[in-house]
Amino acid sequence: MRNKLRIFKDAVVIITGGASGIGKALAEELAGRGAVVILADLQIELAHEVAAGINSTGGHASAFLLDVASYAEVKNLVDEVYRNHGRLDYIFNNAGIAIFGEAIQYSHEDWENVLNVNFHGVVHGVEAAYPVMVKQGFGHIVNTASVAGLMIVPYLLSYVATKYAVLGLSKTLRVEARPYGVKVSVICPGVIRTPIMEGGKFGKMLIQLPEEVRTKAEKNFRPMDPKIFAKKVIDKVARNKRIIIVPSWWRIIWWTERASEPLAFFLSHLQHRGSRRMLDKAGR
Repeated sequence: MRNKLRIFKDAVVIITGGASGIGKALAEELAGRGAVVILADLQIELAHEVAAGINSTGGHASAFLLDVASYAEVKNLVDEVYRNHGRLDYIFNNAGIAIFGEAIQYSHEDWENVLNVNFHGVVHGVEAAYPVMVKQGFGHIVNTASVAGLMIVPYLLSYVATKYAVLGLSKTLRVEARPYGVKVSVICPGVIRTPIMEGGKFGKMLIQLPEEVRTKAEKNFRPMDPKIFAKKVIDKVARNKRIIIVPSWWRIIWWTERASEPLAFFLSHLQHRGSRRMLDKAGR
């Protein structure tokens, strides 16, 4: 089994942004299926807590301090994991942040932060792990995009831009990687009940949403529990799915976007006008 991808017993897995939200849920699900999980995150104390929780239930996990915006740090992590384990089965390039607000409100630093984490963080993971996987002749790169990378989402412009980029990168790399025995999938989560709903630990809310607006939005979008999400995603990763959309009902919006761009724009304009009225009424 040394020269074959493990699904998932004894697989060596790196998860960036593994200390909370989707990353944490994926780590716990993978560890439950027998994988050796490395949680990489800036929130190192929280990552250690998650790893300890996994280990206490018979799993195998460790924590690693990582800033995905630094290629040197990402490469160091990949090299160390490969040295210690002699293989790398999976890397989940999952770390992400969000800034909620209109583009006119952004500072240059806001743009840089989102790009550095959401896009360059994925690029760094690919740049570091892909040559290792090509060399060993197997591996699976799993990048986290979003349904926001499949549609128009006002007030999340920078997030949308990076997720479109991650989607395009993943689709193209999947084709290039296949002859080398390396698999590539991209996860497009819908609304999941995680800290990123409010920007994440390192994100930002440029518009403060009143409680009644938050409650209404949560009811409309029906956030999925991250544990349920992780199980569904890992099942699809095991089947080497190209684009993994969970919850699956978000596919309807994607199909609308693909079937009729004018209709997608029309519906987005309606949604944007409704949001502006609601925010103006609440005093933004």
